[in-house]
Amino acid sequence: MKDINLHDIKPIMEVDENSLYYFLGISFFVFLLACGIIYLLYKYIKNKKRFNIRKEHYKLLCAVDTTDTKKAAYAITSYGYTFRDDSPRHTEMFSNLLRRLEPFKYKKEVKPFDDETLSYFELYKEMCHV
Repeated sequence: MKDINLHDIKPIMEVDENSLYYFLGISFFVFLLACGIIYLLYKYIKNKKRFNIRKEHYKLLCAVDTTDTKKAAYAITSYGYTFRDDSPRHTEMFSNLLRRLEPFKYKKEVKPFDDETLSYFELYKEMCHV
């Protein structure tokens, strides 16, 4: 039996198979893409929940009820102080507004705002940027 020549059996040949590398490459790319999406979602949610004091004070400043003069004077002073140091122009405008609001603060009975004070307040609101 050992003397039989087999002519129809071919030797083992090397087959170039790269599908494992393709699979690993695509898997790595999908992993990086998923990590990037998760990171972006995390940053979005984190920034969405962040409390912005300037934005809140701007909303409150715009919502001040000027009919109640005494409370409005204190609210304008409190919320407007947030934007005071934005520029030298803001500082000057805020000090002018404070001078206009001074007579409405420390008295028991106060008159309604005059037109000049209201125009200063409206101008200051327009100057504030969030």
